[in-house]
Amino acid sequence: MKKFACISLLVVALASCGWTAGNWFSTATGQEAVAKRPTPKLPTDQPQLFEGMGSHRRTITTKSPEAQKYFNQALTWMYAFNHDEAIRSFRRAAELDDQCAMAWWGIAFCEGPNYNDEIMTEERSAAAWDALQQAQARIENTTPVERALIEALGHRYAKPWPEDRSGLEQAYADAMAKVWETYPDDADVGTLYAEALMVQKPWQLYALDQTPAEGTDKIIATLERVMEIEPDHPGANHYYIHAVEPSKNPYRALPAAKRLSDLVPASGHLLHMPSHIHVKTGFWDEAIVQNQKALRSDTKYRARSANHAMQHTYMVHNAHMLAFTSMMTGREKQALAAARATWDNVPPEVLEAVGPIIDLWMCSVYDVQKRFGRWDAILAEPPPPEYLPLTTAIWRAHRAVAYAAKKDFPAAAREQAEFRKAKAAIPAEHMAFGDPAHTILEVSEYFIAAEISLQQGDWKTSAELLEQAAVVEDRLNYGEPPQWLQPVRHTLGAVYLSDKRYADAERVYREDLAKWPRNGWSLYGLSRALELQGKTEEANGYRQLYRGVWAQADEPLGTSCKCIPKL
Repeated sequence: MKKFACISLLVVALASCGWTAGNWFSTATGQEAVAKRPTPKLPTDQPQLFEGMGSHRRTITTKSPEAQKYFNQALTWMYAFNHDEAIRSFRRAAELDDQCAMAWWGIAFCEGPNYNDEIMTEERSAAAWDALQQAQARIENTTPVERALIEALGHRYAKPWPEDRSGLEQAYADAMAKVWETYPDDADVGTLYAEALMVQKPWQLYALDQTPAEGTDKIIATLERVMEIEPDHPGANHYYIHAVEPSKNPYRALPAAKRLSDLVPASGHLLHMPSHIHVKTGFWDEAIVQNQKALRSDTKYRARSANHAMQHTYMVHNAHMLAFTSMMTGREKQALAAARATWDNVPPEVLEAVGPIIDLWMCSVYDVQKRFGRWDAILAEPPPPEYLPLTTAIWRAHRAVAYAAKKDFPAAAREQAEFRKAKAAIPAEHMAFGDPAHTILEVSEYFIAAEISLQQGDWKTSAELLEQAAVVEDRLNYGEPPQWLQPVRHTLGAVYLSDKRYADAERVYREDLAKWPRNGWSLYGLSRALELQGKTEEANGYRQLYRGVWAQADEPLGTSCKCIPKL
């Protein structure tokens, strides 16, 4: 399963349980839950014009200035991956001008696959096909470039719709290549062509070793050309970040991240997107600010527009990223608040319906508590719901670590056994954003054993186990935030320092800083490793970097892993 295929399944699951724009539940299976509490009053699901939509415009064939406004807004929502809201605005444009072919083109496009949601349900396939027919019926009223876009989109859909869509997606990309060749100065055309290529390999633009897949360089070159034409194009800057974030050189997207940081204030997702680059380039404060802005924008959006399943996932993602970035900069209180927000943003009945899909997100509270050594807090947490098997297993794992840290080894062994039971109960096909749950839990397996060993003073065994955990961690697919929120090397480096293996500690911290530049935990650990080897000048340099990153932390560090309080 591709990385974000599960999000598409989330939309299906939410729809199946009746969670729609208009209410939390409308199906018979939800009536009991609804009866237990008042039906929430949600904001309107009617089309509306939003403030903070940025300056991107595209003049289309229409006699209605109001239809043009809604089209412009819809196009920006589309580039921001808020396809539900985009469809509302496109439909309003079609209502205001019943001959507006491009409004129907937009609806057809948004009903199709995208980089984060490539699975086409029967309902979406039918809606896309019907909208395409409406656009084609009005094609005589269009400009040449509008005609070309509608005709290209005609290659993307078929009726009956095939199970394997790869041929259609290739045909659409080929058609868009010709449109781009014909209109090489049209920023929207170039952006749409790049996305057509991206959708063929969603979240598979690079191998694990960061080697670009076939076609990735073409995507990057196309988007770079678009940004030369229109530097502030919301779609091009957004897609460019996705196109280079897993690469060996994410730094080249820093200008795009800067442009996108306030480009469309109404879109929480676009405000969040720069943090994808910030965390890969060590700009942790900037990442935190962007996710805080995103969450504030999400709050405003939810007050005005009815909740949509897909946008709901993006909102939870923003909180998850804020928790991770706060952890990496020592802001414990902020990290825990963000982690708890991942729970607050999911109604319990919805969480039960889609638990296996978003399971991994719900572990972050325990991750934050483990990160900051709050062993009693971990042990005080109630068990997660049974329908969250991955969360339950990780809860058990962190409890084992907590007991080990408290030197209660019999209790740690019991929790280790419970963890293994929980792990064994998870089906092999259970996925967590591109990785099998069992692969993630393999890291936990090594980590628990390593923690017990280190608390018993067996540094050698602990280091061997953590080296194995790091190998598995490195096999996990690219993720933002990563599937394992506390890098294993933070603990491994602390073990090496405790065992007076200072050169090994230096190596491990440098490896971690290559993955997560300027993170405070490894900056501190590296400074200690260098200091203990007599490399005083270099150690002081890294200690100064650590202090800068840690400037807003809740408390200073004395270790790179709270399981070893002082290095």
